[in-house]
Amino acid sequence: MNQHPAFTAGNVAVITGAADGIGRAAASRFASLGMNVVMADIRSEKLESAAASVREAASGGAVVSGHSLDVANYEDLLALKSQAFDQFGQVDVLMNNAGRSGKTSSWGALDTWHAIVDVNFWGIVNGVQAFTQAMLDQSRPALIINTGSKQGITNPPGNPAYNASKAAVKAATESLQHALRNIEGGQVSAHLLVPGYTFTGLTRQRVSEKPAAAWHPEQVVSFMMEAIHRGSFYIICPDNEVTSADDAKRILWGAGDVAFDRAPLSRWDASYAEQFAAYEPKP
Repeated sequence: MNQHPAFTAGNVAVITGAADGIGRAAASRFASLGMNVVMADIRSEKLESAAASVREAASGGAVVSGHSLDVANYEDLLALKSQAFDQFGQVDVLMNNAGRSGKTSSWGALDTWHAIVDVNFWGIVNGVQAFTQAMLDQSRPALIINTGSKQGITNPPGNPAYNASKAAVKAATESLQHALRNIEGGQVSAHLLVPGYTFTGLTRQRVSEKPAAAWHPEQVVSFMMEAIHRGSFYIICPDNEVTSADDAKRILWGAGDVAFDRAPLSRWDASYAEQFAAYEPKP
């Protein structure tokens, strides 16, 4: 498989939220390519076990290390950057993947709101702030991959704090890529990874066995690497139930709420049910 030059043996990947799910799957894939991998997570015991598993998948003498941290703490990200550059002298892939969820409503549960936004949004901002300039200064092809969510694009009702945090990730990552592509001679690009339904640690909080509709994390990583090779910024993953065409329809319908002054979240408003069912976006 052709791939981006950052995914090359001997290069270095830093991954947050690496103890489980997509982060762990990415660490295993990168290590299997011979890349050195710096795995970071707040769950130290789970991280230690994950790092040991990734070392077994490593090839070509790749080094895999684990670092316990809180992405909501900027000083922890600065320390992670220093550790990575001190050990390897370079970082070719930064994957800001740490995330959390929780039950929220539009009012109430303020502490849960803060906890979700601190990890999902500020954790990514902290990673970008800590690493980007050093990655630019390398003058070599490099990637910053931020994990978003379809909920941050289509905004389904039920978890406003999570949706808002992921919408902010989308906006921040779009702005980041716009800035990076306008740097003369710059070789760092940013990408927004938007998984579909994926069987991860967050999913296991609700179900113990993989639902038929869900992808494995490894499928998300494969899709991501292929999309980056094609030059995609928006990496919108399908799953075993929702197709790319389904995603496009939902995203375009949601944008129409603003463009045509419909009710917000009209897709879930019974008075628009027939219109949405009949809606066929033009290519």
